[in-house]
Amino acid sequence: MISTDIARFLQKAGLVWRPAFGDAFGIERPGFEHDIFTVSSMAIEPHEFDTGTILGFNGTTEWALDSLALENALWLPREDQLREMLGERFSALERTSGLFRVKVDLGEGPTHFDAAEAADAYAAAVLAVLRGARPR
Repeated sequence: MISTDIARFLQKAGLVWRPAFGDAFGIERPGFEHDIFTVSSMAIEPHEFDTGTILGFNGTTEWALDSLALENALWLPREDQLREMLGERFSALERTSGLFRVKVDLGEGPTHFDAAEAADAYAAAVLAVLRGARPR
């Protein structure tokens, strides 16, 4: 799972979240910094309204939080979701010198992104795509 810091970079770069079952997210409010939630048909469901999307905590008995506006949630995309976002730009995932390397083509030829976790390497590649720039 990617870190909340990387997820914030993706969000600020314009990554749009359309909540789906199985998605992980954090709550961007004090006191929830280390809590991770999962959208589930059994407890948390996205509800679409004209004013925006909220996450409904249906059947939650331990908490007083009934819903959460989407802008107060931080999506933590999974590795498979990040790879899918890369689409045809993605060419390979390799393990090299204790790191994961994601190889992509950003339009200027092949390049790569390395990280200790595969999801973080994918996230760095997606971030480069969102920013429209090659890595440095």
